[in-house]
Order: sequence, then structure tokens, then C-alpha cells
Amino acid sequence: MTMKTFATRLMAVLGLMTLLAFTGAQGVQAQQINPTEKSVTEDQLFQQMQGDGMVAGRVSIPDDLSAGLIKPGNKGWAGTHTSTVRFLTIAAVVGAVGVLAIFYLVRGRIKVDGGMSGIRILRFSPVERFSHWLMAGSFVVLALTGLNLVLGRMLVLPWLGEAAFATMTSWGKISHNYVAWAFMLGLVLSFLVWVSHNIPDKVDAEWVKQGGGLLKKGMHPPAKKFNAGQKIIFWSVTLGGAALSFTGVMLLFPGVEMLGLGATQADWQLYQLIHGIVAAGLSFIIIAHIYIGSVGMEGAFDAMGSGEVDLNWAKEHHSLWVEEVQGQAKAAPKGTQTAE
Repeated sequence: MTMKTFATRLMAVLGLMTLLAFTGAQGVQAQQINPTEKSVTEDQLFQQMQGDGMVAGRVSIPDDLSAGLIKPGNKGWAGTHTSTVRFLTIAAVVGAVGVLAIFYLVRGRIKVDGGMSGIRILRFSPVERFSHWLMAGSFVVLALTGLNLVLGRMLVLPWLGEAAFATMTSWGKISHNYVAWAFMLGLVLSFLVWVSHNIPDKVDAEWVKQGGGLLKKGMHPPAKKFNAGQKIIFWSVTLGGAALSFTGVMLLFPGVEMLGLGATQADWQLYQLIHGIVAAGLSFIIIAHIYIGSVGMEGAFDAMGSGEVDLNWAKEHHSLWVEEVQGQAKAAPKGTQTAE
């Protein structure tokens, strides 16, 4: 390269740099001369964010809600979701565990006072047990995946890491959406096979008056196939499960109207809050139910395990039901079986 060529190229580079510097200076000067244009835009945007107006754009897909860039009205819903729902969820789980721990320390495991007789009596048929386990098993999956959506970012993410947490949450969401249908089926089946045994009557009042015999050893108030406590659980699960099912379907299909409901974004937010609050309440009840039906009461798990329970256990906890079953057995012709 000759000296002349080098000098020519150097002058060109210096000229370009001078032009860029001058243009930048002009831009800065323009901003300094007229600083109101940008600030006015920011003020207008801030006012929109503080009010009910939505900052929206344009989309090419058939979903008008996707055009919303900033939705100031969502602040209240987001605050309720991250405060009220989260608090109720933590209170339900921790509260249930705490209450049961205290109950176990004070009362201990509820045992059969008369000891096991070795004689078995059929308590639940295969259809009843299938309905129960279908609903119970699916509820556990739904509860765990739902808890992750509410508390996962706070409790699981720091421990598991972003990549693993994202993968787990994605699969959890898919599981939640599909297992929900099994829960709804189990809910309907359980209602059909047990609703006739869960109508409240005067026997339940005496059971409640005596605390179900749970607080004092040797106390066994009479009860039919389901006592008052089990009836409370039945109706809580039935009504709460129906609320979860309806709101869950509306959340899965937010743009679809059902019974004239569920067309707006405000509806979707309301259903989400109801879903979370009802789930927290049911979690408290189900944790207590799992405890009593497993380690909390001797012989109780057999009812949903094999379907048969010890006769002495049945007489202590469901004496009226035992009398009914034994009466039917005596009245039945020889060689036939009586249905419960």
C-alpha cells in the first residue's frame, strides 16, 4: 500500500467518525432542547397503568386478550393470588399437620378396646373401593401439582434449580390438567354409591355431642355405616370437588361459556381464586382423613384396603351398621348373600 492510498483511507475514516459524532451530538442537543415529548408519553403511560385502562397492541391470532400488553386491573388479582391464596394454602397444610401432631401426642393411636376378634365383616364392595381410590389417588396428584404452582417458586425452585424446576412444573401442569378428569369421574361414582348413606339424621347429633369417641378412651357413640364425621367429609369433598371441577374446566377453556358463565378475563380470575381457596380447604380436610384412616386408628385402613374389617372394630365405631348387616344376614335365605 502506497503512502497516498493510506492517507486517503485515513481521511475517509476520520471523516466518517466526525459525521457520526456530529449526528450524536445533534440528537443529544435535540433531547436537551425539547425534553417534554418523552416525559409526556411516560406520564400518559403511567396514568394508564394507575387506572383501569389497558395498554394494548395488535395481534394477528384470533385471541383479543393476547393484545393486552399491560393490564393494570390485574394488580389486585395478582396480589390476592400471591398473598391470600398462598397464605391459606400454607395455613391449611401446616395447620393440619400441627393439629394432628398435637392430637397424636395427647390421644395417641385410637385402638380397638376389645382387641381384634379375628372375625371379618365386609364393609366396602370392590365398586366402592374403586370409586374411593380413583378419587383419592387423583386428588393426591392434583394436590401436589397444585401446591407446586402456588408454593413452588418460593420453596422448590431455590432447592431444585431453574432447569429441573421448569421441567418438573411443565410435567406437573400436564398431569394436573389430565388427572383432573379421573378425579371428576371418581367424584361422581363416590356420590352415587354413598349418597344414600350420608343423609344427616338424629344419630349424628349424639355422635357429635360425644366428640365421636375420639377424645376419650372407651367412649363409642352409635353410628350407622357412616358416622357424622365421615358425613362431613363426604359432603365437603362432594361440594368442594364439584366447585374444583367446575372452576377447573373453566380455567382449561377460558373462552368457552358454560351455563352462561365464563366469558371474560374477570371471570377467569374469579374462578382461579375460588379454585385455589377451595383446594386449600379440602387439603386440610383430606390430610385429617388420611391420618384417621391410616396410622391414627387401628384397623381403619382395612376398610379401604381389603374391604373387610374386624368385627370388634365395626361394633365399636359403627354399631348400628353392624346390627343392620347381621339382621339382614339372619333374615336372608340359607345359601344366599345379602348386599350391604
